[in-house]
Amino acid sequence: MNLPGYPVFQRTVLKLTGIDLDCYKGTQMERRLQTIMRRAGVQDLAEYARLLQTTPARVKEFQDFLTINVSEWLRNPDKFEELQQVILPELLKRNPVLRIWSAGCSNGAEPYSVAMLLDEIDPYGRHQIWATDLDAEILKVARAGVYQEKDIRNVSPERRAKYFTTVEEGFRVIDRLKARVRFEQHNLLSDPFPRDIDLILCRNVVIYFTEEAKDELYRKFHAALKPGGILFVGGTESLLKARELGFASASPFFYRAEK
Repeated sequence: MNLPGYPVFQRTVLKLTGIDLDCYKGTQMERRLQTIMRRAGVQDLAEYARLLQTTPARVKEFQDFLTINVSEWLRNPDKFEELQQVILPELLKRNPVLRIWSAGCSNGAEPYSVAMLLDEIDPYGRHQIWATDLDAEILKVARAGVYQEKDIRNVSPERRAKYFTTVEEGFRVIDRLKARVRFEQHNLLSDPFPRDIDLILCRNVVIYFTEEAKDELYRKFHAALKPGGILFVGGTESLLKARELGFASASPFFYRAEK
């Protein structure tokens, strides 16, 4: 990181948001900081730090800029098809009641997608789906469960008719599906992780993290999973040190926790 005053800025951000910028790749962070400083009309990190300390709205803006919220229902449909046809049935053979964690759930499209698939497989199951994100505002969007056409482009007409109602704002998830997902704010880099999880989805969340931060996160995911539990990562991600981190490849982008 070549920006003057970065260590002081890091400490300011950590104090104000709980986000440890040490866990983010330096070159990408530098580019993103330069962009948001230009938008804010400040010349350097010292001035930007003072702005964050005196203007809560700027803190929220910075956090939103850092935690890019991009999601859609059934993102990478072929992998969700595999999840429904192969991964979930295998997990259900082990545990009739699944504990699932969508880590970095953004607008809720991902955990609701899983809830939909489980409803089709096991409509009377009492599975637990925990969905978390760092951004409190995006969690409000997730809890509301209202989506636009572009968000549900991968959802078939039959599923739309079954799992959504049309409202003025767009398409709202039916209450029965919403009731199956619990949303909470959570910082992956600092907050405690749950335990005894059957399936963790963490997709397109860690791409800006350093390799050290990624390894630590995957070790925590491994500890959170039951033996044989599955970690589902994004289409641009792979665990290059899967064995070292305690995982075996179950299929591209699905990793099984070995104990």
